Amino acid sequence: MDLRIFIEPQQGASYEDQLSMAQLAERLGFDAFFRSDHYLVMGDGDGLPGPTDSWVTLGAIARETSTIRLGTLVTAATFRHPGILAISVAQVDAMSNGRIELGLGTGWFEEEHKAYGVPFPSTQERFDLLTEQLEVITGLWQTPVGERFNYSGTHVQLSDSPALPKPVQTPLPIIIGGSGPKRTKALAARFGAEYNVPFESIDDTAAAFERVRSAIAESGRASDSIIYSAAQVVCVGVDEDEFVRRAAAIGREPHELRENGLAGTVDEVVAKARAFGELGATRIYLQVLDLADHAHVELIAARIMPLLQ
Repeated sequence: MDLRIFIEPQQGASYEDQLSMAQLAERLGFDAFFRSDHYLVMGDGDGLPGPTDSWVTLGAIARETSTIRLGTLVTAATFRHPGILAISVAQVDAMSNGRIELGLGTGWFEEEHKAYGVPFPSTQERFDLLTEQLEVITGLWQTPVGERFNYSGTHVQLSDSPALPKPVQTPLPIIIGGSGPKRTKALAARFGAEYNVPFESIDDTAAAFERVRSAIAESGRASDSIIYSAAQVVCVGVDEDEFVRRAAAIGREPHELRENGLAGTVDEVVAKARAFGELGATRIYLQVLDLADHAHVELIAARIMPLLQ
């Protein structure tokens, strides 16, 4: 099972904080370093020093790492025009020598849209926009060099685009995230190299995986052509006291964390991660909420990673 570090910098993290965690994750042998794509703090806290743009940040981190994979979980379709996003992601893929993955979703946090003047249409419209984003981005990247790409959708129109630049990777992996019962599964089957279920229970994750497996079968795609993954908040201690201390540091109750995340002692976390593996997940994104606690990540690498790989 691949273990990936996943952070939420909108909660309060400088570029230096993010770079330090990415380099630590690379040094310790984690498969990837991912970050959210948000512009407003959630819940309590001031979010200082303020939000950082995900693709600007990942471009910089790409130049200061060498092996770890990098990406977003997930970029909101509402934030960027798909033509511009395709350029940005392809450029960062080149800057990383082919280590980028694009997680793409509808966007859901209305308050951040209001805070920065970004339109926030209805759920149906956001799914329509996401579909067009995926069609445009993959269309641009798949268009042969020297040819032109045209697209006429409800929300997006492109005329005579040179469809440049191209990513280093062919294809660049696209991650479809979410547990919606209808349109998400179809988008995962059509576009996804990976399907991710974030912050759900074992039972709900199993149901979401099964919906996508059915959609994959109906589409005629090979059943093993997509990766199934989960994202879970992680909080682990060598003993109960250390776990409780770490839970308090991120403002969570130990019982709630055990219920809703990969949390507890080493043995508890390994057992629950293996339960996700039994569902077919071959990759887990570990949401690390305290970026200053490097010892936490070191513990995961030393005591948990060997038992899952």
